[in-house]
Amino acid sequence: MDLAFYQRKAIETAIYPTEYRISYPAFGLAGEAGEVMNKIKKVYRDNQGVFDKETKKEIAKELGDVLWYLAVLSQDLGQSLDRTAEMNLEKLSERKKRGTLAGSGDNR
Repeated sequence: MDLAFYQRKAIETAIYPTEYRISYPAFGLAGEAGEVMNKIKKVYRDNQGVFDKETKKEIAKELGDVLWYLAVLSQDLGQSLDRTAEMNLEKLSERKKRGTLAGSGDNR
């Protein structure tokens, strides 16, 4: 599946008031990322850090929710998900060229 197709399909299921564009999917993205982390945390708490097949599947489902919010938020920002992905790869490529992949800060 390509990102443009996914984004079009995701947008078809986006139901929230237009006055909450940008903020609604941004809050949802943060919440879903938290759910991913919570599932991972429980692996360490309940399963000694061993990720079994079912747990991986459940985490992947949450990652799908993260992707949905990312697709919708990109749309609300006037950006295609393809372009969002391209920009990220360009940024990482430049950092690699400069030897700044490690470290911190947005503009390294």
